[in-house]
Amino acid sequence: MSAPLSLPPDTGIMLCGHGSRNRLAVDEFATLSNRLKSAIPGVPVEYGYLEFADPVIHSGLDRLRAGGVRKVLAVPGMLFAAGHAKNDIPSVLNTYAASHDGFEIVYGRELGVDLKLIRAAGERIGEAERASSGNISRHETLLVVVGRGASDPDANSNVAKVMRMLWEGMGFGWGETAYSGVTFPLVAPALDRAARLGFRRIIVFPYFLFTGILVNRIYDAVDEAAGKFPDIEFLKAPYLNDHDLVIESFIERLGEIETGQNLMNCSLCKFRERVLGFEDEVGAVQQSHHHHVEGIGGGLENCPCKGDCDASCRDEEFCRVHGLEFTPLHAHSHEHEHEHEHEHGHSHSHDHHHHPYPHADHPMGPVTLPRVQGPRARALKGAENAPAKNGSG
Repeated sequence: MSAPLSLPPDTGIMLCGHGSRNRLAVDEFATLSNRLKSAIPGVPVEYGYLEFADPVIHSGLDRLRAGGVRKVLAVPGMLFAAGHAKNDIPSVLNTYAASHDGFEIVYGRELGVDLKLIRAAGERIGEAERASSGNISRHETLLVVVGRGASDPDANSNVAKVMRMLWEGMGFGWGETAYSGVTFPLVAPALDRAARLGFRRIIVFPYFLFTGILVNRIYDAVDEAAGKFPDIEFLKAPYLNDHDLVIESFIERLGEIETGQNLMNCSLCKFRERVLGFEDEVGAVQQSHHHHVEGIGGGLENCPCKGDCDASCRDEEFCRVHGLEFTPLHAHSHEHEHEHEHEHGHSHSHDHHHHPYPHADHPMGPVTLPRVQGPRARALKGAENAPAKNGSG
């Protein structure tokens, strides 16, 4: 158990998330924030998102400042440090601090490769094993760990390290790493390859903190693979969520800020060092590209996904069939040389330089994980003959 965190009376905590169009993901992030607040009694704790959900980060900072807080310990609510943790969140925090005299914000590091999180991941994988009625040993099982995927090889390599520690620590017959987008291999080709290695069982573990569109699509990809390879048992392990060891890890990150140990891995950072294949990104300007989508969310209160949205209700034809108000993704246009696809599954341009991923033509990726026709998508499509409803979708 982590040592108790003792902070001065004018100090508060800010948990900074990415945000999601999936209401369940947003709710889970808020639950984690509340659990963190309960674990540190007497310390103000707020949270906020970069985009696609409220409250946004500066709103949380406003509440802390209004409550008398003069120093904020801010931590990214993210497993690994890629562009969001290295550039976007610090840009938002620095801009806010610069515009409010006497208000200090100290930024902590991401959760990273952490033994507590490895143990939490092992317990989630164990939950999947116990839920199966099959009597298959770990030596006959292949583990696939799926990370978010980023255009930062340092962050991607950490997913591979987590996979290796789980594979070796739990004694599985083999292990593979896959990603939900941006890099390679994506989940579907990774599962196709894994299925041909001769193992009786494949466990797929999304190394994610919360649910969302991508976790749903990962699970749907597993269902699709199970249909293609019926002789293999496919198990879907639950993601980390607010596991007790996740809470402890966040408290440790906050303690690191107070002791001056809040250092990210700069030796492998593509913005500071000449990482192979990413040499032209050294010294890139630290700025956020999320200003145009801060707080954009909502419109899903009556969606047929019941909050567990896979973005089907953002499809105009889907809304027409179900009698729902069409609430499209935000539209904006900037002249820019690079199209960037986010995890929420849309492309848009930005008004600042955004380096293209150097291996965009790789045969096993990299794009944001596409929708597949898993049970969730099929159930929604199967409802097309249902009576029309009123409401926003």
